[in-house]
Amino acid sequence: MGQISDPARGEAGSAPSRRRAERALQAVAFDAIGERYSEAFPAKEGQLAAGRLLLDELRPGDRVLDIGCGTGDPTVRQLAAGGLLVTAVDLSDGMLSLARRTFPQAAAYHRMDLYDLATVRAGTAWGLPELGPAGAGSFAAATAFFSLILLPQQEIRVALGRIRRLLRPGGLLALGLVEADLDDCRMHFLGHPLRISGFLREELVEVLHHAGFTVEALNGRPYAPACTALPPEEQLFLHCRRTT
Repeated sequence: MGQISDPARGEAGSAPSRRRAERALQAVAFDAIGERYSEAFPAKEGQLAAGRLLLDELRPGDRVLDIGCGTGDPTVRQLAAGGLLVTAVDLSDGMLSLARRTFPQAAAYHRMDLYDLATVRAGTAWGLPELGPAGAGSFAAATAFFSLILLPQQEIRVALGRIRRLLRPGGLLALGLVEADLDDCRMHFLGHPLRISGFLREELVEVLHHAGFTVEALNGRPYAPACTALPPEEQLFLHCRRTT
């Protein structure tokens, strides 16, 4: 497995603080978007199919981490209905409020910057030591559907390595991204400015390999959002396994 530098090991300085501030602003945008997100993306068949692949391999009572849970629909709902113990994290208070209101018993919900997973900041800044270094190897699976796209490409690489640390050996990752050769590109999404990244599928498979994952299935699905202001996209759903 290739080595990826991890800024968490030396975070004194302005760049990490600036990036956290940018992610916080994106979270505020999703606070405002709220239920309009599900209205723009009502069809979730690709995401549900990826969830079914997890359920086929996991056992009731297994722990799963949903990274960027949004409203909780469909992944929190689906995995909880399958008997899994779901921990759901998101940086948007608005999205977490919707998830808690709609699926109050389905998961343990926590506000957290996904980039801080598996670092000491999980405990010191967010009060969640179980999602920091102490939680290494404690999850059977993780899901990240369209949450990593809010990071620059290099931060996606780092975040994947951190997610891997939280998985047990052989643990699973269900990943959803939009196929695009974009790196931290500014765009307007439902009336709010966001910065979006993506990979072409061949590069994404290589990125996952270097982060310590084997891609066991990759499904591309064309998707036309219900909101006509958003362009059609190619969604990628990957079923991955921690290799070491």
